[in-house]
Amino acid sequence: MSLISVSRALISVYSKEGLDSLAKLLHHFGVEIYSTGGTQLFLENLGIPVIAVESLTGYPSILDGRVKTLHPKVFGGILARREKGHLSELEQMDIPPFDLVIVDLYPFEETVRSGANEAEIIEKIDIGGISLIRAAAKNFNDVVVCPSKSSYAFLMDILEKNGGATSLSERLLLAKDAFAVTSHYDTAIFQYFQGDSSISDHLRISENIKVDLRYGENPHQKAVYYGDFDAMFEKIAGKELSFNNLTDIDAAVGLISEFKNDGPTLAILKHTNPCGLATRSTIKEAWLAALAADPVSAFGGIFISNTKIDLETATEIDQLFYEVLIAPNFDTDALNLLSKKKSRILLRLKKLEIQNIRVKSLLNGVIVQENDVITEERANCRLATTLEPTEDEWKDLIFAAKCCKHLKSNVIVLAKNNQLLSMGCGQTSRIDALEQAVVKAGKYGFKLDGAVMASDAFFPFPDCVEMADKAGIKAVIQPGGSVKDQESIDYCEANKMAMVITGIRHFRH
Repeated sequence: MSLISVSRALISVYSKEGLDSLAKLLHHFGVEIYSTGGTQLFLENLGIPVIAVESLTGYPSILDGRVKTLHPKVFGGILARREKGHLSELEQMDIPPFDLVIVDLYPFEETVRSGANEAEIIEKIDIGGISLIRAAAKNFNDVVVCPSKSSYAFLMDILEKNGGATSLSERLLLAKDAFAVTSHYDTAIFQYFQGDSSISDHLRISENIKVDLRYGENPHQKAVYYGDFDAMFEKIAGKELSFNNLTDIDAAVGLISEFKNDGPTLAILKHTNPCGLATRSTIKEAWLAALAADPVSAFGGIFISNTKIDLETATEIDQLFYEVLIAPNFDTDALNLLSKKKSRILLRLKKLEIQNIRVKSLLNGVIVQENDVITEERANCRLATTLEPTEDEWKDLIFAAKCCKHLKSNVIVLAKNNQLLSMGCGQTSRIDALEQAVVKAGKYGFKLDGAVMASDAFFPFPDCVEMADKAGIKAVIQPGGSVKDQESIDYCEANKMAMVITGIRHFRH
């Protein structure tokens, strides 16, 4: 292993956190340190000798600090290869070669998140620092780059291990980290300038937080999660999250967002599909009604509530095995009870945040689409029949449409009294989905007289409304748009069924 000793370092950082220990170690190894502005003052206050960059460049910091290190005498010392031609040129121009560059960039993302104004945000776009990082990383054969304070510990470890020197493999590893820092930084700036636009001419995604999952959808598949899970959730108890857990949690949050302004609502999901859903006056009643729709599928499911879980509800839920329980809060005694089952995951939903876009990889690229954020409202629906739904039917129609949107196509939802009675989903024909829903409702003892039906897409033939009529359905909500819409409408008119058309399709693949 070929080692190169660090003899000269350039240090220019925004945050001084953790720098004292690293600087003292460099001083211990006799490293000559160049620095700028506040970093120079910080190091001098530690009693560490520092050479001002201005004494090297012959220029002071100008333009309110916008230009400090952007000079050939700085970048020449970083980019020079340790070979005869480059070293001779450095000597002729009186440029000292740098072996180590330590930089911590301006906190651009933090400034954006703080709600600062545009002028403050623009000033936090680092120019000199990011250029220094790129230059040092490019010359990793001869130069060590430390691109952020998160790398301080690693750098100190290798310097202590190697007696103030570094190996090529270690320099290469830090260079890779450096380009991860710069690419993420540039992505954050791009996203700021893009603003709230959902889809643009360019796609840039960068996540710094990586979590290794137990496995993917199946044990033979590796999987990793990139993202800030903790920004949305507090994990209170339970085993580590899996790929399937995360996929189901994403579906659960999307579903419960439809009911954030409703009364106590609880949903049960299995493989991302809602199999139980109800709104009631208490969350315990909502749980019991949701469970009644499909107690078999609820086993090992994902449960989510739009309100706090109390002890009464927790006692009922605790009787059934589940993978994940999500709620905005838990009563202390409820939490004590639920936490006893160590493998069951409890999550407190800190903020209900739905992404503007959805990204999916396929073929040799990715597809991006706006999220389906349209929620059915009575005011936006068109009555297609002479017979109007009753007030209770209207409530159930909107409830069913919200649920329908979150099931895999083709979908039929049957509902009554703000309760999912049954559903058919993932079928290759709509009549099959309806047949599945009718059979399932009967299996769990539900009478469909007076219930409503929702569909994620239009009815191509009147066979669905005919089957629904014979099952006892009295009101239907669907997007419309078929060339044969009138046939389904005519059947409803002739058989005293109400039909509402939304004009919005909700396919989900």
